[in-house]
Amino acid sequence: MCALVALAFLLPLAVSLGDRVRAEAIADAARRSALVTGALAVSTEPAAVERAVAASGGDETTRPVVHGLDADSGTGRATAADLDRARAEKRSVVVEVSGGAARLDPVVLGDRVAVVEVFVPDAALNRGSGLRWLLLGAVAAALVGSAVVVVDRVATRTVFATRGLIDGALAVGDGDLAARVEPTGPRELAEAGHAFNQMAERLDAARTDERELVADLSHRLRTPLTVLRLDAEALESDDTSVGTFSQAELDHRRGIRRIRQAIVTLEGEIDVLIKTTRKAVTHDAGPAMCDVSEVVRDRMVFWSALAGDQNRPHRVSGAQLRIPAPVPRAELAAALDAVIGNVFRYTPQGTAFEVAVSRRDGYVAIRIDDAGPGIADPDRALRRGASDRGSTGLGLDIAKRVAMQANGSVSIDRAQLGGASVVMLLADPEATPRQVNRFGLVGRMARDSRDQKSAERRRWPRRRPTDR
Repeated sequence: MCALVALAFLLPLAVSLGDRVRAEAIADAARRSALVTGALAVSTEPAAVERAVAASGGDETTRPVVHGLDADSGTGRATAADLDRARAEKRSVVVEVSGGAARLDPVVLGDRVAVVEVFVPDAALNRGSGLRWLLLGAVAAALVGSAVVVVDRVATRTVFATRGLIDGALAVGDGDLAARVEPTGPRELAEAGHAFNQMAERLDAARTDERELVADLSHRLRTPLTVLRLDAEALESDDTSVGTFSQAELDHRRGIRRIRQAIVTLEGEIDVLIKTTRKAVTHDAGPAMCDVSEVVRDRMVFWSALAGDQNRPHRVSGAQLRIPAPVPRAELAAALDAVIGNVFRYTPQGTAFEVAVSRRDGYVAIRIDDAGPGIADPDRALRRGASDRGSTGLGLDIAKRVAMQANGSVSIDRAQLGGASVVMLLADPEATPRQVNRFGLVGRMARDSRDQKSAERRRWPRRRPTDR
């Protein structure tokens, strides 16, 4: 295709150059013929004619020949028919002859017409044609090479852009909504790349919003479910194996058992849903920021109402000012609900609890204290990841995962209220973290010696520890 385009431009140029050379050769023949025709107009003497022929130049083959005198000045190449045509038309005629072309110029001499013939050989007509075609061929080759390079570059960009769109579409089809393409290539492909990126961003945002909605809904369901469980536990016993009961009493106790079993099943399903959506949202959206004080105040609105129903004294401290933390709001809310829910689950009604927030030494601390029986083995409770009571073990596990997500940790100690104290440390995004005593952040003095710890433990109320 490129060669044909080049030839389409070069062939007319070559023909034009050839016509110009031919016209120059014919014009030179006309000049030489004019010398002879001028001489004939003065005298037709053979000697004068010969001098004029010699003066016109040329060798024996190209020297002018005069036809129609008493004796022709030489042997020409034109045929009798060509000569008669020139005499009849009485104008210059160029005819093709063997080996070239001949210019015939008629001259009226009284009652007769002489014809001056000048032969132009093919060498003169095609002078420089070889070099001309060679140059044209070189130009054609250069044009073809340039066209190939340009077309190759354009084709490469087009193929690259198309390949990028294909790879991006396959990645999105495989579920990778973070895949993007580089809008390159021709304008249409670049616009297609921009449109693809916008589509992927909208799909990613829609999936993230959907997962966040599911996660938030799961957290919201877990809170009223805790109320249902506590109310169900407050009902009478569902044991039908001991004692004698009427049919109505048996149906009543069996109904209570079904309610409790349904609540346990629903709790397990919601816990699995929380865990799944939390991982998906964290993976898709990455770390987010939230106001710890605002989350604590919001969650305590619910738990305060429930604490009032169970006559639980409670207090919130340090949640007045804005305290940022590098965790999503829904994640921190789930962790708070899990830890505070453990207080309601594993301590008797009427047990006091406290939630405190502080910020110091590069960390944000959230402390949940209670006046319950405490935790017998804090290390085991933190590392097991599952409860021996048949639950999913998400209570402390959720808190630990959220704290680790914020480059922090979770620890368990004895509270000033007498029960367990769960402390969540979150890295302060506005400070440089450094190693500090984690309990000092919530206003308690660090224990300097093992003896002091032992003395403190001896003052614990002798209650049966409850695992959480």
